[in-house]
Amino acid sequence: MAELASLVQRLEVAVGRLEAVSGTGGADGSAAGTGAVSAYVEAFDALISGSVAEYIALSQKIGGDVQKHADMMKQAFSCQRQLLVTASCSQKPSDAVVTSLLAPVSKVIQQVQSFREQNRSSPLFNHLSAVSESVPGLGWVAMSPKPGPYVKEMQDAAMFYTNRVLKDYKEKDKTHVDWVKSYLSIWTDLQAYIKQHHTTGLVWSKSGPVASASGAPSAPRGGPAPPPPPGPPPPPMDLNQSAGGDSSATSRNALFASLNKGADITKGLKHVSDAQKTHKNPALRSQAAPLHTGPRPFSAPRPTASAAPALTLPPVLELDGKKWKVENQQGAQGLVISDTELKQVVYAFKCNNSTLQIKGKINSITVDNCKKMGLVFDDVVGIVEVINCKDVKVQVLGKVPTISINKTDGCHVYLSQHSLSCEIVSAKSSEMNVLVPGKDGEYTEIPVPEQFKTVWDGKKLVTTATEIAG
Repeated sequence: MAELASLVQRLEVAVGRLEAVSGTGGADGSAAGTGAVSAYVEAFDALISGSVAEYIALSQKIGGDVQKHADMMKQAFSCQRQLLVTASCSQKPSDAVVTSLLAPVSKVIQQVQSFREQNRSSPLFNHLSAVSESVPGLGWVAMSPKPGPYVKEMQDAAMFYTNRVLKDYKEKDKTHVDWVKSYLSIWTDLQAYIKQHHTTGLVWSKSGPVASASGAPSAPRGGPAPPPPPGPPPPPMDLNQSAGGDSSATSRNALFASLNKGADITKGLKHVSDAQKTHKNPALRSQAAPLHTGPRPFSAPRPTASAAPALTLPPVLELDGKKWKVENQQGAQGLVISDTELKQVVYAFKCNNSTLQIKGKINSITVDNCKKMGLVFDDVVGIVEVINCKDVKVQVLGKVPTISINKTDGCHVYLSQHSLSCEIVSAKSSEMNVLVPGKDGEYTEIPVPEQFKTVWDGKKLVTTATEIAG
């Protein structure tokens, strides 16, 4: 009777688990009639109804491209929630199936990034860039064993652009300031969520059916529904009692006899000659099985051999409203912008092996994604920004208050006598040099530090450039 009662109890547990993951359960991962979800899905719902909802509401208030971007982000979090529901009630499948389950989130991430690239002329471009640079943080579900630090890196990438938003709107519109706070809090809350529920990676259920590519529990094609998950394990076997007749007792006795051999237990092992060792016989390496690799983090799909070649966009040099556009210039050594006004800005994008001279006084200059680019200008009242560039040279003939260098490898800045008080701000860049003119007109080249030392002085962190920096 005791065994029968135990069997009935295990059967009830199995039926309960089956109801939670079968068609009788809700599509949102809740058990039928109970509305219950797993603890970490419930915690993710709290994140969506909190900082994510606040970000979407403020984006709708701002409107325009920011609202469209927020709608995409809302879909991304919805797709991620569905993945968490699947993981909470299913065992982890093969890597190929995991990759297919990650596909919906990956697709939305690519849409978010493409939207930003298609709207570079948007007046809300900094908002779009903040979201586009950090949205890969949703790929934490494919990261192991440290998804939390990965999300922190994506949040840091967003802050470069959110700081611009704060600079532009801090004294103008509080809505944009609140938007920045709400958006950054999403990634802060997500890090706390990961630390509590998925410290070393996405947690899959240890019971239940294995997840399929469709996100539902897998079942044989044309066959019955999958069997219920196993109940609690049976009690430990009593080694003093034979459970399988004489054969079980004989097997156990043989096992104990082998263990009692001590060092002699290795005498039965087969000797492996040098010809059978892969590290001494290179011919065997090609026969070895390929190394097992897990799913890759989210990234844009690699183009196949049959894919169409990348389009070469036509060069652009035009005034669009208050913005001078200089785009897709290749090998153009004599570009000149002379008819300028104080309210105008210059935006140079994807210009390679080219030089650009700007005459007169303008508001600001941005050099983005350029290689081997030379820039010469007279006066700028705002800022000169160099972003995502390689091997660029910037020369100021008049005055400029600030030059910003970000994510750039190789940047030479030539200052004039009138611009020696210029502030140079750099981040995530290398091979930076500032050339200062002397009394005889000769330039002195000074490297910008790239290596720093930080110490705690008892009250705050103190950071100084190291002597070997540069």
